[in-house]
Amino acid sequence: MSGHSKWSQIKHKKGISDVKKGKIFSKLTRIITIAARQKGGDIETNSSLRMAAEKARSFNMPQENIERAIKKGTGEIEGVKFEEFLMEAYGPEGIALIIEGTTDNKNRTISEIKFLLSEHNGKMAQSGSVLWLFERRGQISLSRGQKTKEETELAAIDAGAEDLNWSDENNLEVYTKSEELEKVKKNLEKNNFPPVESSLAWLPKNKIKIDNEKTKEQLEKIFEKLEEHDDVNEIYSNQE
Repeated sequence: MSGHSKWSQIKHKKGISDVKKGKIFSKLTRIITIAARQKGGDIETNSSLRMAAEKARSFNMPQENIERAIKKGTGEIEGVKFEEFLMEAYGPEGIALIIEGTTDNKNRTISEIKFLLSEHNGKMAQSGSVLWLFERRGQISLSRGQKTKEETELAAIDAGAEDLNWSDENNLEVYTKSEELEKVKKNLEKNNFPPVESSLAWLPKNKIKIDNEKTKEQLEKIFEKLEEHDDVNEIYSNQE
């Protein structure tokens, strides 16, 4: 859905440059490594690792890169120690932002993002002041292929979807309870609707429409600069 997660949509853009692809691979490597470190290197039993590996494959990341990242996480290969972070912030006109990522130096990353926001009429928020505006939910992207919209929607509902949204004529976003993401995903696969991508996401409870063109430009610049930051993986907002 446009407006709540910017980085996750990047793969739908045409012609990703080698430089940008390298950055994406670097970010995905960190996510895989952390998932393997936290809950083990078995994709079958570690759902977080499985989702990270699937996302990496959707970007055509080589399997050997994925396996190397897993081994770094399990300690079979030595590597830099990364940790996850979540930052709450406000953009122009009070638009709420959640910024997720991985870093090997949290103080440095916070300082850099704080400066980046201040350059574009944004600011850091106190812990908890933004999170309550969002809810944690599962998000699955489906391509209807040769099926009709109605057939695709019925399959999603039968699988246990809570909500649906067509991002375009061929792609359906399926939303689930966070704890039911894996179950719904498996049900879709059984019904011959293999997901293009699945993840946990922060979805806004209410969206704010921005009409001012200058504000829109400032927000787009914030999203652009955050996407370019090596430590940032996902950006969510309540902008409509």
